[in-house]
Amino acid sequence: MSVFEVIGGNKLSGEITPQGAKNEALQILSAVVLTDEPVTISNIPDILDVNLLIELLADIGVKVEKLQADTYRFQADGIDPDYLSTEAFRKKSGRLRGSVMLAGPMLARFSRAYIPKPGGDKIGRRRLDTHIIGFQKLGAIYDYDDTISCFTLKAASIKGTYMLLDEPSVTGTANIVMAAVFAEGITTIYNAACEPYLQQLCNMLNRMGAKISGIGSNLLTIEGVTKLGGTEHRLLPDMIEIGSFIGLAAMTQSAITIKNAEVAHLGIIPEKFLQLGIQFSIQNDDIHIPAQETYTVQTYLDGGILTIYDHPWPGFTPDLLSIVLVVATQAIGSVLIHQKMFESRLFFTDKLIDMGAQIILCDPHRATVIGLGRKTNLRGITMSSPDIRAGQALLIAALSAEGKSTIQNIEQIDRGYQFIDKRLQQLGADIQRI
Repeated sequence: MSVFEVIGGNKLSGEITPQGAKNEALQILSAVVLTDEPVTISNIPDILDVNLLIELLADIGVKVEKLQADTYRFQADGIDPDYLSTEAFRKKSGRLRGSVMLAGPMLARFSRAYIPKPGGDKIGRRRLDTHIIGFQKLGAIYDYDDTISCFTLKAASIKGTYMLLDEPSVTGTANIVMAAVFAEGITTIYNAACEPYLQQLCNMLNRMGAKISGIGSNLLTIEGVTKLGGTEHRLLPDMIEIGSFIGLAAMTQSAITIKNAEVAHLGIIPEKFLQLGIQFSIQNDDIHIPAQETYTVQTYLDGGILTIYDHPWPGFTPDLLSIVLVVATQAIGSVLIHQKMFESRLFFTDKLIDMGAQIILCDPHRATVIGLGRKTNLRGITMSSPDIRAGQALLIAALSAEGKSTIQNIEQIDRGYQFIDKRLQQLGADIQRI
């Protein structure tokens, strides 16, 4: 098992280009199952979770051709649906929560699907109810097969219907949309997720011949078709990585330019970093963060302490709350971080407290950060990465800290950030993979 050894305190400088979006990739790659014609996808990030899904596609019979470092051509004209019920598939897909995204396309095209217990981050309960209930409303019969430890879905026919989702789940909405593209009649999904990555998926499906309207809103209408064709698609840059780099620049007092950030798709993310006092300028699609000695957290108009919380799009993404929390440790002022969605995602704060941060973990969902204002630097320690986003947050903390930090279990970071050590070295970071 590898570790990162980090000597903190260096000021970084230079340009960095964000990778393709991980969360978009998992949806888009699953959608290639919906057609037997070639689909070419570019800007694919070279990270563990995405590479594992590409392996799973090859395992079930999809032809995979690597055209360039970040570009693949897929053709799903020889799929074996029964492979998804095998122990080999269960073991591999159990390491990746994104494998659940194959259920919708398989159900739509082959009238049956299997969902092994998904893997992924251990950040609290992550239920599949929205997926399953949506499939049931389309006409699927759901069961749990003890003999293969797997959820099974079968549908003699898929019929369009109206559904109101109990939560605007991004993966749930994407899975239901992919199942509904071949439904007989019209499917209406209310309280649908509307993240940019879901918009990307719907636009790609429309280019393939689907009939989806309401894209970008929480009310999607899908008119069923009988066949989809091939297409080409380019992934957006990863908004979570962009937010991470803004936080990195602030914590390390560095001047960094984030290239080709597709700012129009970042939503409220830039505003939240401005609320923390972080200054930046936008030139075309590049974000330049100047070196700042200090940054001061804004308060509300009545003087109340700033609260930053996650909320479905266009609200603030939960995947950046770990980064915001770390950045707040060296701010002037206090911030309440409210992680509504996952009850275990703030538990990594014990590592930051060991590094010298002033944090009160109020309960599993809320943490109050009292900014040190650079009067005291964080100190390097040995710690372990509990999940992708907390791992990146701890890496940012280590790069800003005095002395040496050792980060264990970095496979969690590798699941979401491609070649992060090499890319940070190009900015001047003292980081080694051991």
